[in-house]
Amino acid sequence: RPTSDKLTAEKGNEGKKGVRIFMDGAFDMMHYGHMNAFRLGRSLGTELIVGVNSDKSIIECKGPPLMKYDERLTMVKACKFVHEVVPDCPYVMNKEYLDYVIEKYDIDYVIHGDDPCIVNGKDVYETAKLAGKFRSIPRTEGVSTTDIVGRMLLMTKEHHYREDEILGHTSRFLTTSHMLRLFGAGTKAPLPSMKVVYLDGAFDMFHCGHVALLEEARKYGDYLIVGVHSDSVVNREQGQNLPLMNLHERVLSVMGCRFVDDVLIDAPYEITPEMIDRLNISTVVQSADATSSASSIKDRFSVPRKAGILKTIKNPSNFKFSNIIERISENQSTFQAKFDRKSKAEKEYHIAKYGMPLAQ
Repeated sequence: RPTSDKLTAEKGNEGKKGVRIFMDGAFDMMHYGHMNAFRLGRSLGTELIVGVNSDKSIIECKGPPLMKYDERLTMVKACKFVHEVVPDCPYVMNKEYLDYVIEKYDIDYVIHGDDPCIVNGKDVYETAKLAGKFRSIPRTEGVSTTDIVGRMLLMTKEHHYREDEILGHTSRFLTTSHMLRLFGAGTKAPLPSMKVVYLDGAFDMFHCGHVALLEEARKYGDYLIVGVHSDSVVNREQGQNLPLMNLHERVLSVMGCRFVDDVLIDAPYEITPEMIDRLNISTVVQSADATSSASSIKDRFSVPRKAGILKTIKNPSNFKFSNIIERISENQSTFQAKFDRKSKAEKEYHIAKYGMPLAQ
């Protein structure tokens, strides 16, 4: 039987049992849509417990995931809306396993998005529904793992995109100030006595390497502000048709990370004296493996370097965005077939819900 990894111990009123919500999934290439599902799930109760499907059960039900089990587990643990994680959860829960989870983790409700989850003609959540423990939440429209895989498949087929096109611009996600407020709920300004750390970057296709870097940077102070660069800056520095995710998508992903205290949206590429003063920055952190293009003539860290507040750190993780692209390229035909199959299902879902096909 699996054991849980305790993340926090945020209980409700003493002596009163909170409402404990359980979600499970593969969370392959976890994105802000998954984070929003976690946020919605948590809003239905007081504590969110998340089961992460094992590689074995995913392979049996839907083929191999792109991200390895430990990478997926790291991403779920790092989400600020998650209280506790149940590892090695089966993709299809039978009655015995569901009973075990409910008893072991004191679960009140099992939830999932309102899109159907069918494996071999069987509803994955049939057992929970029969037990009267199931509740659904609306899926985050405009983003899906299928959509993101599609963008990465384009990156491996140069003839499918124009040189002046940024893949992030293909997003159908509608970012509102309300969504930003929901993700930023609980954000507080740093106290005057706090040591503020600043780290910036693209944070494109937010992954476990980013999580490891943010967790490491957070150790150098009491409050971590993360700057997220604009689409134009990322494209200028990284080229191709990047970023894969647009600015708002990348901002939400960073906001959902438990190691981040605040986010600077459309952060200046060059760190200035005004930034340091207004944000009360004590330490500017730079990753040791950070690289810039030839277009960056000036040393963008010259000000914090001269001020003696620049700290270069090594990322504990070797994982990079390029690793994801390499995996896609190495298994192009497999992921293309999987994408086509999932894309067809999503189009059918969209037509059933809205009466019209997805906009291209």
